[in-house]
Amino acid sequence: MFPMHIVAVGGLISNKEGKILLVKSPRRGWEFPGGQVEVGEDLITALKREVEEESGIIVDVKQLAGVYSSIKAEVKEESGAYVPTIVNFDFLGEMVSGELRTSNESIDVGWFERDKVLDMITHPILKDRMRDMLDFDGKVIYRAYSKKPYEIYVERTI
Repeated sequence: MFPMHIVAVGGLISNKEGKILLVKSPRRGWEFPGGQVEVGEDLITALKREVEEESGIIVDVKQLAGVYSSIKAEVKEESGAYVPTIVNFDFLGEMVSGELRTSNESIDVGWFERDKVLDMITHPILKDRMRDMLDFDGKVIYRAYSKKPYEIYVERTI
């Protein structure tokens, strides 16, 4: 049997004023845009699609900033559904065009000052990934972790 992993992308998207795009998820609150890569889709196309679907914004994807592996599968308590491990690729990107709008994946969207976004994100894994993107210095970070409890096993730049 082949290993099964979800592949996902996320991004710190900035506008010309240097503000950061956040979307408010009905499940996790404020977060950076992103989501699962579809079969046959490359990472860049997936991030562009996810940002546009969640916010209405068209983006230009720039640098890869982080790679993250959840290395323990889980079973959701409420449904009993099996959730495989996830490999996330986070990028930096810039707004090209579009108008902010909500979607079925986002109950609110907005542009926020860089120094405010970490205070808005409450999910610990997403907060750490956003911090990595905000602090990006040209070196890609790799982190392997478990979700419940949130525990980091490997963290290094590559």
